[in-house]
Amino acid sequence: MQDSLLARVGEAVWGWPMMALFLGTGIWYMLRLRGLPLRRLGQALRAIFRGGESADGISPYAATIGTGNIVGVATALAAGGPGALLWMMVAALFGMATQYAEGYLAVRYRRRQGGKWLGGPFCYIEQGLGWRWLAVTFAVVGAAVGLLGVGTVAQVNSITTAVEGFFDPLKRSVAMTAGGNAVTWAAVIAGGLTVLFSGMVLLG
Repeated sequence: MQDSLLARVGEAVWGWPMMALFLGTGIWYMLRLRGLPLRRLGQALRAIFRGGESADGISPYAATIGTGNIVGVATALAAGGPGALLWMMVAALFGMATQYAEGYLAVRYRRRQGGKWLGGPFCYIEQGLGWRWLAVTFAVVGAAVGLLGVGTVAQVNSITTAVEGFFDPLKRSVAMTAGGNAVTWAAVIAGGLTVLFSGMVLLG
């Protein structure tokens, strides 16, 4: 019962209406911006690869690498075949306009707090739209999703599963059992190294 309900909710949220909304928003932004992301693509790429390391954060290049870039492409290929690449490129083409708009709003409504810059959707929702309740809701739900959903958990699970599948596919060296599933030493070591390298990046 619960699984079927979640499946129906998932289909409603990630069905054609949502895809049309995402793509339609990108097309609308691209038209309103008069193709700015395409006209300034060279400048944007130079800015990303030039670096710009800061004590306040990570480089622009590192900030663009995420779940969608690493796991999303492989998942789309496995689910939809090579043709999925075409639609990813089409979506990315117009998605540049959406990304530009989000970046612009984040800079436009950012503010300093405690000596550091604070920005993002929760800032421009609160200051641009004046909807503090929605900004708080977005921040809380976004943090939960980042920690338990598409962010940390998905990335670490993909890394450890790949390492485990390569070094110990038959799960002969079991380190522990969690939730009835055997966790191998390969997965434990891969998870530990992921924590170590992530900490090194975040701490500079």
